[in-house]
Order: sequence, then C-alpha cells, then structure tokens
Amino acid sequence: MDVFSALSDPTRRAIVDELQAKDGQSLFELCARLVTNHALTSTRQAVSQHLEVLERVGLVTSRREGRYKLLFLDTSPLRPVIDRWLEQTPERRSGPAESREELNPRRTGMRVTWVTLFVDDQERARRFYTETLGFLVKHDVPLGADRWLTLVSATDRDGVELVLEPAAHPAVTRFRAALAADGIPAHSFAVDDVDSEYEHLRSLGVHFTQRPAVMGATTTAVFDDTCGNLIQIHHHVDQRSAHTHRERGEHA
Repeated sequence: MDVFSALSDPTRRAIVDELQAKDGQSLFELCARLVTNHALTSTRQAVSQHLEVLERVGLVTSRREGRYKLLFLDTSPLRPVIDRWLEQTPERRSGPAESREELNPRRTGMRVTWVTLFVDDQERARRFYTETLGFLVKHDVPLGADRWLTLVSATDRDGVELVLEPAAHPAVTRFRAALAADGIPAHSFAVDDVDSEYEHLRSLGVHFTQRPAVMGATTTAVFDDTCGNLIQIHHHVDQRSAHTHRERGEHA
C-alpha cells in the first residue's frame, strides 16, 4: 500500500490530523481526541489497525515509554510527491509564489478546551463530581477498560471540559502522591462564596483539609475529592463585582 492509499480512509486522515495537532500521544489520548474532534467512536483495536497501516507507509512512528507507546507523525514520505507537484505548478514556472502572508494566515490565538484531572477510579470520580459538586457530564465514551469522560460546569455548559483521566502511569502516581503529601491542590475551582460552599459541602460529608482562609482579596478552602486529589475552591473580590455588573447589564 502506498501513502495515498493509506490516506484514502477518513479515519486515518483524522488520525494524521490529530497527530499533526499534537505529537507524541498515547493510544488512549488519540482515541479520545478522535471522539471529541471528529465524532469517531472506533474501538481501540480498530484505531490500532489504522495505525498499523500508517506505520507501514512511514507516516506514523512509535516509541515506548514505560507502559505507554507514544505515537508520532512523520510527514517525510509526503515530501517528494509534494515537491514534484510544486515544481509543476504554473506559479513556479512563470511567476512568483504567493506572499508569505497568504501562505500563513494571521493566527487567531489559542484557547483552553480541556483540563485533565487524574483520578483513581473514573466511576467514583464521576459520581463525586456530578452528585456532590454539581458538574455535568459532557462526554462519556467507552475506550476499552477506560472511558473518555469529561465534565463541564452547570453554569457554563459550552466552557472548558474537565477530563477525568485514569491515573495509571507510575509518574502520574508519584506526582499526585507528592502533591497530596505537601497539601498542594491539583486544581482550583471558582465559587461565588467560599464560606457558604464550605458549609454546603461539609453537610454532604466532604472532608476539608483547609478551612476557609482569607488571603488579601482572595478566600480559599481545600477538600479531598475521594479520588486521590486535593481540590481548592476560591473566590476573588473581582469575581463578585464582575458577576454583579453582568447581572445589572442584563436587567438594564
């Protein structure tokens, strides 16, 4: 099979797109990105078969690091054909190429779409974060023994997604243990009132490792999420004023 036959399949083209966007992905992460960005719910076995085709033609290479095999895109097999085509274009034969501005449109910047939280148990984490903290499930797609499981805030359903990812890698396990031992939160979530949220969560049985503490213009508290992480809630005085201004604007 040649390069262009390998790329004739839409799933394989999507795999190339995702590896071009982020090189060095694990199979789990690649499957998750295929679900989220392309609505492709292929099994890991099916994705592995597509990867074997891409590896045979040299477009994908892999390297094992610990328990994980990381995947990398190699576009060198495409270059000879592209160069040959470019040499044959009318622009190359009779006139100057397009301007750099036309070839490289102005960048529009980046935005955060996912934030990963490593958890001991995905199902226990889902229950805690939805039933106790009030998050909503955005994606819940089986990926073999694990799931692509993301949550969003009930007040921002199209906002940043919190990815509940299995904490299986030894490096992740050591990192999380070190954070917890030193009392360092893995994430911090904004709330309107730390004191009232503290009382509400305590009434639901949530264990806090730090009571509400005022530090200048910011109030924080820290709790155990039952899944191996300490989570901080915080409120800054500007949050309340900005929220109030928005409400006044809406009712004006």
